[in-house]
Amino acid sequence: MEQIIDFTIGFSENVAWPWPIAVYLFLAGISGGAFAAAALVRIFRKQTQITPLFQAASFIALVTILLGMICLVFDLTKPLDFWKILIFYNPTSMMSVGVMALLVFIPTMFLVTLVSFYEFEPVKRLVNGIPCGAALLSVLRKILPALTWIGLVFALTVCAYTGFLISALVRFPLINTAVLPALFVASGLSAGIACNQLGAVMLGESHESHDVHVLHVAEWPVMAAEALCIFMIAFALMTGIESAQMAAKAFIDGFWATEFWVGVVGVGFICPVLIAFFKKSFATVVASALCSVVGMMCLRFFILYAGQLNAIGA
Repeated sequence: MEQIIDFTIGFSENVAWPWPIAVYLFLAGISGGAFAAAALVRIFRKQTQITPLFQAASFIALVTILLGMICLVFDLTKPLDFWKILIFYNPTSMMSVGVMALLVFIPTMFLVTLVSFYEFEPVKRLVNGIPCGAALLSVLRKILPALTWIGLVFALTVCAYTGFLISALVRFPLINTAVLPALFVASGLSAGIACNQLGAVMLGESHESHDVHVLHVAEWPVMAAEALCIFMIAFALMTGIESAQMAAKAFIDGFWATEFWVGVVGVGFICPVLIAFFKKSFATVVASALCSVVGMMCLRFFILYAGQLNAIGA
């Protein structure tokens, strides 16, 4: 008999996908965006050494995706049944495609992080304490370019698949849009770039280094793409059918409209622009990164909650 998994434990009585899912979307976006940004810098600059930026990105990607997976499992009615999602694979289901992507992305991030931090004494002792650990690490170092490419592909997949999954919910005009995957990739890259800058500086990279400068320059077109995606969604709703126009009220009325304009637009977009006018320092890097991350978190909550609360026939 086919078993059905109940995917919500009921943290919110008004929405099917409550805050743990929003937190997962937030963490998965940072994870994929952080590694994708660092991998692109490494590939296009043809770097062979392990840089502080690459170390920071691999660590951020691994930690955030693991925390995100905890949120997903925590949201299940029966958390111990999470393994069923891994066993019962449906190639036509976007959720199953996402699970497969995660099953590749997470081990890849673990291996990349292991190579990146081998020079750290605790990691070195751990590797040397494993039978054939040194030989295994030597192999991983040789295939690091391949792991970087694999990580890049699946990092972008992790960013995008949740957008495809959520956009298939036809009852919710705000999120039933083909633009959503692009928005999730752009916002993930934006927050990932911000976290990478902060992480690299904390690992000893100068805030005036070339890698940090490249990220800072790339941040603006990514933010512009993110803003364009949001505008396209809002414009399509405002000029669409009656149910779409009703959903567009989420941008101008109620709690989630305030959250959007203050959190997403004010903190996530305007504050980093204003901070850019100050002389670049560790403090400005921290402030800009925090604003980008908070803005991205507010965006994921807005999309999930405002989208579900404005349903056709609700």
